[in-house]
Amino acid sequence: MQTNLTIRTKRFAVDVWHFCNKLPNSRGFNSYVNQLIRCSSSVGANYRASQRAKSTADFINKLKIVEEEADESLYFLELIREINGDVSLERELSLLLDECEQILKMVVASINKAKSNQ
Repeated sequence: MQTNLTIRTKRFAVDVWHFCNKLPNSRGFNSYVNQLIRCSSSVGANYRASQRAKSTADFINKLKIVEEEADESLYFLELIREINGDVSLERELSLLLDECEQILKMVVASINKAKSNQ
């Protein structure tokens, strides 16, 4: 059974991919786009891996990777916001930033809860 966060992290990766395909194809953008696609898809992949953790410590370690990848996704989304001149993409970018922040908050809450249950 898929959890809400499993579904959301996969949807986030797909939405980022669609967004990135709307950005200009230039050397500068491509560098950020490649990093953003990698880290945003890693959020979901590592969250999924956390659901198969062998222990609480393993679960926390896997979630810490999710936290790092989500934070990195936020960073590249923020960079793109600062350098992107296309205002038609601003709404989509804002939605991605908001979703990423929500995912990050849920992951941190899960880490804290797992730590308190150790």
